[in-house]
Amino acid sequence: MSDYKSEFLKTLSDRGFIKQVTHPAEMDTYCQTGIPTAYIGYDATADSLHVGHLMQIMMLRHLQKAGGKPIVLIGGGTTKVGDPTDKEKSRPLLTDAQIAENMEGIKKAFLPFLTFGDGPTDAIMVNNDDWLGKLGYIEMLRNVGTYFTINTMVKQDTVARRLAAEQPYTFLEFNYLLMQSYDFLELFRRQNCRMQIGGSDQWGNIVGGVDLIHKSVGGEAYGLTAHLITTSSGGKMGKTADGAVWLNADRKSPYEYWQFWRNTEDADVGRFLRLFTELPLEEIARLEALEGADINTGKIVLANETTRMLHGEAAAKEAEAAASAVFAAGGSAEALPTVEIPTSELEAGMLVAAAFAAAGLTESNGEARRLIKQGAAKVNDAPVSDQNASISAADIVDGAIKLSAGKKRHALVKPI
Repeated sequence: MSDYKSEFLKTLSDRGFIKQVTHPAEMDTYCQTGIPTAYIGYDATADSLHVGHLMQIMMLRHLQKAGGKPIVLIGGGTTKVGDPTDKEKSRPLLTDAQIAENMEGIKKAFLPFLTFGDGPTDAIMVNNDDWLGKLGYIEMLRNVGTYFTINTMVKQDTVARRLAAEQPYTFLEFNYLLMQSYDFLELFRRQNCRMQIGGSDQWGNIVGGVDLIHKSVGGEAYGLTAHLITTSSGGKMGKTADGAVWLNADRKSPYEYWQFWRNTEDADVGRFLRLFTELPLEEIARLEALEGADINTGKIVLANETTRMLHGEAAAKEAEAAASAVFAAGGSAEALPTVEIPTSELEAGMLVAAAFAAAGLTESNGEARRLIKQGAAKVNDAPVSDQNASISAADIVDGAIKLSAGKKRHALVKPI
């Protein structure tokens, strides 16, 4: 167990979040007095956050539960530049309309995890375009640029890698550190926010903000980073063969979200229970100690807890029931991902390969044919061996046709 005395830092340490802290003792003292305030920033590069962002969201949740005030900063301004951190090439620039649309989608992800409002510990959401968009170029250079040296900036990992590989690193991207640091200074002034939290890839940017506050206004500020999570097999957390595991239900259904957690590797069950649920550590230790097939109990608990937290109790129960129907009984279930196909198309006959692609089980018809060739494709639980096989209205059972890619991925085709 940790040596931290504040509830917030003790919880983060005991559950395995913390990688780096700028001023551990001072930050611990700050978190024990008044209402500690911290922020995390998210650029609006997509219309939903994904599981890779979940650790940071959980840290804000733990802050609020410990009596602190979370600030969610949406980077309406910084998205116009694009965070170059750990990127081997420049991000594509988005239009103002795309950024605005993405921001609306991102906001939805926080509502299940944080309580927003006007109270002293209620979370607030801010947009850094409110201040960055009003800064004049000369003003920015004079008030912020004087506190940063090129010597330090070129030593950042991302910059050094790009330069060593002779890859372009634009002057626009070079300013990102200044902009994120200025965000921290602005929130320090506006909200008395003295902590910035992020993934460990943000360490350089966070330290830049801490230093800017100290040098420019003599303020005390602190930074904390969490580990970047990979699976035990070395995979990137939140990434699957189908792409990112999105938090918004319109991008990833509750059933698919539940199934992602149910498929956790055995060695990751305890760690993920500590990071992504609020189960007591004693209960997690019990589940983590299960061996053999019994570890599946821990995986189901993990899937239920994570899905309940994001999508609600009813969705978690429905997803578990759907999984039970699929894996235990072999039947279809309403909570499975569903694609609607015109009845006329089914009556005329639709290639199984095309149906798999339309349902999102494969990226293309060609990939579906390879799946069939490998013996991993089923229609209504019956193996398909012919790469040119078709489904038709005659295959509809209980109002749908069930498609299966391997043992763990399923979808329904419904006529309309």
